[in-house]
Amino acid sequence: MRILFLTQIIPYPPNAGPRVKTWHVLRYLYERGHDVTLASFVREEERPYLSKLDEVCTAVHTVPINRSRVADVGYWLQSHVSGRPFLIERDDLKGMRQIVQKLLAEQEFDVVHADQLTMTQFALDAKEIGGRKRPYIIFDAHNATWSIWERMRENAPWFLKPVYQIEENRIKKYEGMLVEQFDHTMVVIDPDKDLLLSGVKNGNMAALEARISSIPIAVDAEVLQPIQRQEGSRNILTLGTLSYPPNADGIRWFLQEIFPLVQQQVPDVTLTVIGKNPPADFVQMAQQSGGAIEVTGYVDDLTPYMEAAALMVVPVRAGSGMRVRLLEAFARAMPTVTTTIGLEGIIAEADKEILLADDPQSFATATVNLLNDPDLQEMLAVNGRKLAEGRYDWRAVLKQMDAVYARAEAENYA
Repeated sequence: MRILFLTQIIPYPPNAGPRVKTWHVLRYLYERGHDVTLASFVREEERPYLSKLDEVCTAVHTVPINRSRVADVGYWLQSHVSGRPFLIERDDLKGMRQIVQKLLAEQEFDVVHADQLTMTQFALDAKEIGGRKRPYIIFDAHNATWSIWERMRENAPWFLKPVYQIEENRIKKYEGMLVEQFDHTMVVIDPDKDLLLSGVKNGNMAALEARISSIPIAVDAEVLQPIQRQEGSRNILTLGTLSYPPNADGIRWFLQEIFPLVQQQVPDVTLTVIGKNPPADFVQMAQQSGGAIEVTGYVDDLTPYMEAAALMVVPVRAGSGMRVRLLEAFARAMPTVTTTIGLEGIIAEADKEILLADDPQSFATATVNLLNDPDLQEMLAVNGRKLAEGRYDWRAVLKQMDAVYARAEAENYA
């Protein structure tokens, strides 16, 4: 099949959750013999990786994107006029719309696959094709984005709560519209089906539910081999794309409320925070920690940091979908502590593959217990690796997409 695939980031290297998911989807579509044309936003630092996409795509078209907080203010004000979410206004760039419309006019695609929320607005243009068969359009949701804003609102300062509420309401309504307008929607966890359907207004939820598939995120267990951790290490590792608010919120929570409790019981403990664009307060806390906290920024290779660590923590208070950081920790045999929200969508058993804790005191206690118990570390590491190999390797998981594409092939829109 001929597929026009739309994404807001260059999906290589697979070093963050959205990239991991999208890269494996592209690989799978290529291996299934599909012809993929990619249209993507591109940032300057992503350009060196464009050639890698030639391995899985027939053609790659890019539109430069440069975000700024000043411009975001304008997009926020514009969203008040249009009634559309700020996230949609921010990414509604003329260059992308022109490229997509040109491709749709000049070529006949069987499927338009919109990867993540903000790319759906361009895929909707495919419904306007006249005079010939129109493509089957797929919304690859990754998350129920409105629920992320809901959880961030719950943890936000009082003066920001109304701002988060406005965007939450707009996204919920917009995502409900997408479920109605798109031919099929894919989510990564079952609860997100109901979250997306809650934004539907016309009452036909039962019919729409049949047009939503739950397909988990996958990792490459062959590439992500188990780490040989340093014996006796007192280092804790945490990581994430720190420009993504839920990631920054969770790690800030650990830094401010949990790590001091760990230090009271383990005075020689250290913490390494890895991730692109660390907030200024993270850097300040590290500078004032007397060497106990290191904030590295982005690193090309996580392996030496994982080898130096006793365990990983994935503190999550807001989010939706699945945490790729956890799947990769399982694959790398890293013993890990997370929250109930962090584990959402992943079929893992507490105290067998992972430790769970939801408040600062219990999270600190779980972390200390794991630091002090090498046997527990080893048990979680071995069981986590087995889980990644058996349930979450991309070659097995993405076979579930075959049913979606078979349905696309069977449909014929005049």
